[in-house]
Amino acid sequence: MSNMGTRLKLFIAVLFICFLMFPMVFCASNDGKVRIGLKRRKFGQNHRVASKIATKEGISLKNSVEKYQPSANLGDSDDFDIVGLKNYLNAQYFGEIGIGTPPQKFTVVFDTGSSNLWVPSSKCFSVACLLHSKYKSKRSSTYKKNGKPASIKYGTGAISGYFSEDNVKVGDLIVKKQDFIEATREPSLTFVLAQFDGILGLGFKEISVGDAVPVWYNMVDQNLVKEPVFSFWFNRNADEEQGGEIVFGGVDPDHYKGEHTYVPVTKKGYWQFDMGDVLINGSTTGFCSGGCSAIADSGTSLLAGPTTIITQVNHAIGASGVVSEECKAVVAEYGETIIKMLLAKDQPKKICSTLGLCAFDGERGVSMGIESVVDNTTQKSSNGLRDVMCNACEMAVVWAQSQLKDEKTQDQILNYIDGLCEKLPSPMGESVIDCDSLSTLPNIAFTIGGKVFELKPEQYVLKVTEGPVTECISGFAALDVPPPRGPLWILGDVFMGSYHTVFDYGNSRVGFAEAA
Repeated sequence: MSNMGTRLKLFIAVLFICFLMFPMVFCASNDGKVRIGLKRRKFGQNHRVASKIATKEGISLKNSVEKYQPSANLGDSDDFDIVGLKNYLNAQYFGEIGIGTPPQKFTVVFDTGSSNLWVPSSKCFSVACLLHSKYKSKRSSTYKKNGKPASIKYGTGAISGYFSEDNVKVGDLIVKKQDFIEATREPSLTFVLAQFDGILGLGFKEISVGDAVPVWYNMVDQNLVKEPVFSFWFNRNADEEQGGEIVFGGVDPDHYKGEHTYVPVTKKGYWQFDMGDVLINGSTTGFCSGGCSAIADSGTSLLAGPTTIITQVNHAIGASGVVSEECKAVVAEYGETIIKMLLAKDQPKKICSTLGLCAFDGERGVSMGIESVVDNTTQKSSNGLRDVMCNACEMAVVWAQSQLKDEKTQDQILNYIDGLCEKLPSPMGESVIDCDSLSTLPNIAFTIGGKVFELKPEQYVLKVTEGPVTECISGFAALDVPPPRGPLWILGDVFMGSYHTVFDYGNSRVGFAEAA
């Protein structure tokens, strides 16, 4: 396959949460656990055609994580349940559930970043629905009509339909009288491309559309699990049969080393917690030294964070993205002034508003993030340019601060910032790395609960080989979420693949330990 073909294959997997649809094989184990083995099926011609259309339309990875914007709304087998997952190119993980009596099978994303369960309805005639399994209420003896309308908006599209009630089978557990959404419209190409049927949200009820009780809540309330805990293990070896496991009701000690470091959930909705500094080869990046928020999200493939830091990371690992002429223009015109103002002890957060590049509301610089310019095509060009200039200025201030702490000269600082402008993440979310350089790349670390969690190059780089061609893609993507919700990090599968993750619902906390 050509270089372009290989990149397209991975890009689709990352961008559209591309899952493979496959038959199910049930396996008995000698430890009393119920395991679900999954098989892979190759892309169909329909998905190849759709991918070409989507690529031409330039659908962005950033859109797929816009749900975080403020506008988004072990013991006996009876004690816990295990659901097997499938790993596709280390880009996404998925499993199978059943809805109705007898169970109708669906491939779903187990997503800790949302809270609703939805699958296509038999009454859906969108192209996406024609390519996926559809729920047929007439074939279920436990179906109960609800009919309340529902819709969920994503960055790259939306689904709409209505609520229904039925039993849901997850592993060997039967969740009774579960409200879920029958999607009757899936107009976006995102869902045409996606080879999953639906999404099973494992977030908190606070972000559940229609105030529906999440599947996990009902598992606990119906006493289907002994402990109100579920945990994820992701197998990062894409060549192995088993992609990973979700354990409902406990943890599997075979899948982690040492002890978990727990941090409290700070805001229910997502599994959100406080995170400290981000380090590049042990050196601070500065942006989160005073603290940032983070979310553990099994439904996001990459590791997403503020453009300011992601650019520094991409610079350090040699990832090539899009050259931002606006960023370079700001540095050329205002760089020296920014440095002088910092040396004069001016308040860093007010520098860009003082220069007239950012509006100021009395509390903070107003910055909606570079992705707002890239993705919101209806925004007036004048506002878009202002936002880009404001963001470039704010990033330059942070970068200059970190260099001043190292007592660099003005010329060294300006050259460094200019180099970072060159490494601003691609609007399509993909940054390419030279595979031959992996052994020389730095470790990237995150401070959580006072402990440093380090990622080595082989852990944060997606390496895909197709025939004679090998592609290396950065596992970092840019996502700017403004205050008060942000700055925000999304610790997706790149992070969770290296660190076994426990979602402790009973104690409202998240735990991380080295994956085994």
